Amino acid sequence: MTRFFVTDCEGPVTKNDNAFELMAHFVPNGGRVFAVLSKYDDVLADVLKMPGYSAGNTLKLILPFLKAYGVTDKKMEEFSAKSMLLIADCKTCLQHVRHISEAFIVSTSYEHYVRALCRLVEFPYENTYCTRLSMDKYGLTEHESSELRKVASEIARMPIVKIPPGAKRLEDFSLEDQQVIERLNEIFWEEVESMCGRMMAEVKLVGGAQKAEAVTDAADKAGADLCGVMYVGDSITDVEALRRVKAHNGLAVSFNGNGYAVDNAEIAVLSESSLVTAVIFDVFCKYGKQKVLELSSNWSHETLVSNHVDPLLLSRLFEVYPAKLPKVQRITSENRKQLSFESSEFRKHVRGEAVGELG
Repeated sequence: MTRFFVTDCEGPVTKNDNAFELMAHFVPNGGRVFAVLSKYDDVLADVLKMPGYSAGNTLKLILPFLKAYGVTDKKMEEFSAKSMLLIADCKTCLQHVRHISEAFIVSTSYEHYVRALCRLVEFPYENTYCTRLSMDKYGLTEHESSELRKVASEIARMPIVKIPPGAKRLEDFSLEDQQVIERLNEIFWEEVESMCGRMMAEVKLVGGAQKAEAVTDAADKAGADLCGVMYVGDSITDVEALRRVKAHNGLAVSFNGNGYAVDNAEIAVLSESSLVTAVIFDVFCKYGKQKVLELSSNWSHETLVSNHVDPLLLSRLFEVYPAKLPKVQRITSENRKQLSFESSEFRKHVRGEAVGELG
């Protein structure tokens, strides 16, 4: 069987949330604006299930504000390159994976960031899927820029919506949160739409549904079936890809994932190093999914040696973790809730509280 590797970018490969960082850098109180919109994104995608809306659409919602504060393609490229934070050993991981199979990166991130990553880790940009965007293509009048800055300031003062357990409709939220959601609906689907309709229509986000389609496209490029894919994700934008991979008996892995990722994956990885990802894929390529599931139920130095993982890879892993290996565990109905909590907390440890809290 032909096997291949697909990974999300931010989380499994880098520590950044590039869009959050762009907003925090270029827009006054932009980090707060992004946090409010990220939760709004979760509400529309996961709770209200707005028709035609994909998880990760925050990256489209913030574009008018970036434009209003003079962000250009060059500024995005320069900022992305200088702010890049890699997960430890990710270059080694990607090099090993590419040595034994086809490998792809599927990311909601803007192309400016993904290009910078590819240059840094020597990964072929043509094997990536990301949000293609030219900021310089679009213009705003001075009046529109002024209005968008006012809107950004208003959003920064809003509370972050809290999603009640089991919520399925607007009425399930608190009255205050209902008002926030309704106001954000007005802002984006009426006010911003009237000023930036072309930008909002033309930018094709690689969100949740598009990530799942990208995995299918990557399978075609690799000449493989979806049962031969190992997909690594960490957030709400990976849910549909993880589900599609599981449905076709591929291997779905959460790497320092939040609850969305853990709930839809089969293996949870809690690690500061990407070497674990490379080891899991090495076993997947050699022996298939069942052996990986067995290994994750008995994860130790001894079982890794007995499974004949690439010796150079193991040597490096044991050098980094001589005593205790990072946590790798098969997700079951019994441990899912606890693993979700542990993974979410570890995610904050690796990527920082602000980024780790995002969906």
